[in-house]
Amino acid sequence: MKRVLQDLKPQSVFKYFEEISQIPRGSGNEKEISNYLKKFGEDLGLETIQDEYLNIIIRKPATKGYENAPCVMIQGHMDMVCEKNKDTDHDFTKDPLKLRVEDGMIYATGTTLGADNGIAVAMGMAILSDNSIEHPEIEFLVTVDEEAGMSGAMNLDGSQLKAKYILNLDSEEEGYILVSCAGGATAKSTLPIEYTNISGDKVGLAIDIKGLLGGHSGMDIIKQRGNSNKLLGRLLNLLSIDYDLAKVSGGSKNNAIPRESECIIAVNKNSVDEVKKQISDIEKIFKNELKTSDPGLVIEVSEAHVEKVFTPEFKDKVIKMYNLMPNGVQTMSMDIEGLVESSTNLGVVVNSDNDILFESAVRSSVSTLKDDILNRMDLLTQSLKGDFKVESSYPAWEYAKGSKLEEICIEAYEKLTGKKPTIMALHAGLECGLLLSKMNGAEAISFGPDMFDVHTPNEHLDVKSTENTWDYLLTILKSIH
Repeated sequence: MKRVLQDLKPQSVFKYFEEISQIPRGSGNEKEISNYLKKFGEDLGLETIQDEYLNIIIRKPATKGYENAPCVMIQGHMDMVCEKNKDTDHDFTKDPLKLRVEDGMIYATGTTLGADNGIAVAMGMAILSDNSIEHPEIEFLVTVDEEAGMSGAMNLDGSQLKAKYILNLDSEEEGYILVSCAGGATAKSTLPIEYTNISGDKVGLAIDIKGLLGGHSGMDIIKQRGNSNKLLGRLLNLLSIDYDLAKVSGGSKNNAIPRESECIIAVNKNSVDEVKKQISDIEKIFKNELKTSDPGLVIEVSEAHVEKVFTPEFKDKVIKMYNLMPNGVQTMSMDIEGLVESSTNLGVVVNSDNDILFESAVRSSVSTLKDDILNRMDLLTQSLKGDFKVESSYPAWEYAKGSKLEEICIEAYEKLTGKKPTIMALHAGLECGLLLSKMNGAEAISFGPDMFDVHTPNEHLDVKSTENTWDYLLTILKSIH
């Protein structure tokens, strides 16, 4: 059976990328892909370590002439964000991705592609399996759970690592060398639900906000795209007719700008037409505001079954939480033009039987600003008699200006392309900060091929850019003596 990516170059990279695309690897579901990578390393006869958290380390000795060069880490993460369109029949716990190639781009039909960060895994595997490539000693590190909180990197035993240079392949723009990134945390606000019975003369209506582009909560936050959770909160606050609230939910990952949110309300039977009119008017407001960033926004209303609703007091708490929770860009850097300094994304709202969880991804390259955002969230949650906690806090990766590795990578890029790369910082979470905190004296840079609409079902990877990045990676390795 012919593989979809069989004719693409570099063949070895796309061979492995297609192989791992057949293996479910959502965050928290990495056992199968970790075991696959462990077997891969062992089958090559290389030193292979699988720790208790399922992180993988594979080492390959230096090739001839590079025995005295410093050890180089090729680093990425094995997990992916699992997002799909509502009408897509796909089970991320067992189904392979359906890859396709269009106009020089690779997509997964109806789902995220997982090029973030499967392409790093594929490149590392291609280097380990090819004995014709010149390189120093290679330490291939593939972590788990990067997308959901970086617990793999957090729990990694730094004493097992020996590399001097870290080449992180978790970036998404060719021609850029990343030298710094934001730190972050997951913030969780929980409100215990208070219910009451629905009166007999009321009917249920489901309100669905959809059609938004979404995106990466770090990389794309500056694009001012609509956040379906925040829009739902505004809608509930703007409705002027009397209604009861029965259920709310939206988004699936805190690090993805939510594209779809929904709620169920109960209204008097005689008020249904007026409610639909008000929602239509609100839709026009949102469409006007988002006409450039999210032209596909739609709000749909349908009948729904309702047995119980929130008390009026709890309904008020929910609306306040939606509307007052910090979201979006909070501050811009005064040192690096165009760089978001701090932000937050209300990515997930989960309505369980007993409580409602509001989950946000908070990012900042300045630790005190991250603390300020978290403190404001805590104050809001306390004022609403809820519970607040912070999870998966990780440090920023601070810029080590003029490092030897940066110099090597700049020279390699100029040698390969005849152009200077762009040195930049990133408002997204990379594992470099965590790894450097465990590896005394190590240096790191990050780069990668062009990817678009990451963390959305429209995620796609540029084939030619992947080939260029592969050539660049090999040039860097050859330049380290």
